[in-house]
Amino acid sequence: MSVAQMSSANNDGPSLLARIFARQELALLLCLILVIAFFSFTAENFLSVRNMTNVLGQASLALTAGIGCAIVFMSGEVDISIGSLLAAIALPLILIMNATGSLALGIGGALLLGLIIGSVNGYLTAYAGINSLIVTLGTMFILRGGVYLYTGQRAIPDDAALDSFIALSDGRLFNVIPYSAVIALILLFGFAYMMRHRPFGRQIYAVGGNPEVARLAGYDVRRVKFVCFLISSLLATVAGIILAARVGSAQHTAGLNFEFQVVAATVLGGVSLAGGIGSLWGMALGVLILQFLSNGLRGLGLPTEWQLVITGMIIIAAVAFDEAKRRRANGG
Repeated sequence: MSVAQMSSANNDGPSLLARIFARQELALLLCLILVIAFFSFTAENFLSVRNMTNVLGQASLALTAGIGCAIVFMSGEVDISIGSLLAAIALPLILIMNATGSLALGIGGALLLGLIIGSVNGYLTAYAGINSLIVTLGTMFILRGGVYLYTGQRAIPDDAALDSFIALSDGRLFNVIPYSAVIALILLFGFAYMMRHRPFGRQIYAVGGNPEVARLAGYDVRRVKFVCFLISSLLATVAGIILAARVGSAQHTAGLNFEFQVVAATVLGGVSLAGGIGSLWGMALGVLILQFLSNGLRGLGLPTEWQLVITGMIIIAAVAFDEAKRRRANGG
């Protein structure tokens, strides 16, 4: 090989590596593999089938709600009401099932409440022009306070004890994969396809990237944002139904701080707080990284306080990285 050829080969190497790691998802996948590899050697029984399936079941809640949260982020808005919504939708779900013995009616009541909350958040943000952080922060407190008042801070048990409802938390596909994880994966594939291959997905990216340009292109910016809030609330409702099945009751503490776990995973997954950037696959990898990290740290006997500290550090690092990347893209 000549000197020129060797020089050309050396120059091609770094550019290929740069092209590979320019994709956020591949970098996140590498991080996930490293996390799993580290704890497989340091935490006892970490790689056992039982532990792996438990992690998938635990991650399914954040993954399901994270889809909606990421979509709202991509549209240029935020939704931090999802944690309180998990607690609120359990009330009509459990109360209707206890009164009628019907899972379908209970789920219908829960979805209706989720639809109402999403409509309120979407209308106040998209049509009334109120900042989405303020709107969803207010909704978060209203829902949580309402649940506390209605329940008297006492759990409302699932007296119906329907087998179909219990199966949402305890049932497993092929006796291995939790049904909750199956539901989350189906939703992930469906919405990931929508975001990449359907016109509405392209509209979300356009609206989040530059609302004015999207408006000039003929997109109904307000309608797009309104629908994004509907999606977020309905997916959080699905997560809340699964959580209620898991705990077997409607609890006032359900979903407490859940919104911050989801936001952390979403930001870690490369979804920009500025809107218009990110993918649902990146969000899903962010959920899995944080879930495996939390599981591994518990396996090492690390106190919960340190788990929270580490998660907070990851959030700050992810946001700082996102801001640096955005400034480079803007030439700042």
